[in-house]
Amino acid sequence: MRLTDKIAIVTGAASGIGAATAERFAAEGAVVYAADIAADPRDDGRTFHRRLDVADLNSWGTLVAEIADRHGRIDVLFNCAGFVGSYDSLTEIDLDDWHRIVAVNQTGVFYGMRSVIPVMRQARAGAVVNMSSAWGLIGSAGVSAYQAAKGAVTVMTKNAAMSYAADGIRVNSVHPGLITTPMTDAQDPEISAELVRQTPLGRAGRADEVASAALFLASDEASFITGAQLVVDGGLIVH
Repeated sequence: MRLTDKIAIVTGAASGIGAATAERFAAEGAVVYAADIAADPRDDGRTFHRRLDVADLNSWGTLVAEIADRHGRIDVLFNCAGFVGSYDSLTEIDLDDWHRIVAVNQTGVFYGMRSVIPVMRQARAGAVVNMSSAWGLIGSAGVSAYQAAKGAVTVMTKNAAMSYAADGIRVNSVHPGLITTPMTDAQDPEISAELVRQTPLGRAGRADEVASAALFLASDEASFITGAQLVVDGGLIVH
């Protein structure tokens, strides 16, 4: 029970890594606000499902106000919502696709921290985990908007870690490789197959394996860790 009575927000919680993490946080004792643009608002034991558009600052304000009014604090934020969206290069990507991908993957993380960190500062404690990617650390042909956004999340995490350490707030990032989720199931199978070929462990990861990494960084077991990059990629980036 590594998150006993912690108040946690998990975005992108309707499926994939977000859903696995929300379930894991609740199993570890947290009160979880499982937020997603596709969520059906309902309460389920210790889990509260709420609709959230991470790219809309007002949507964040509504969610954070509800949690602060009900609980008086927010202990954990896992900015998990994201999607690849396009495999096009910088010169080929449709501009609407670029802005949409950056809005969710990068600006959504910024809005999450901007909305939640002031509540954490009042308590002088908190743990933020931001979802980046192995592609937020290394280059790859194509996937220009996604890589730009995830690279920004990597450095933005370090900035926040430095900025709020004195307030007792830890900020770290998780960097998955290929993970089996509904999102990756829907992409070109050859893309996934090539990523598996590049992965030394020889397989795709599971959503629960990333959830375990997020749990560690959110828990007090990681109390002396901030500004770190936890890579969960089967060895992809050292290939």
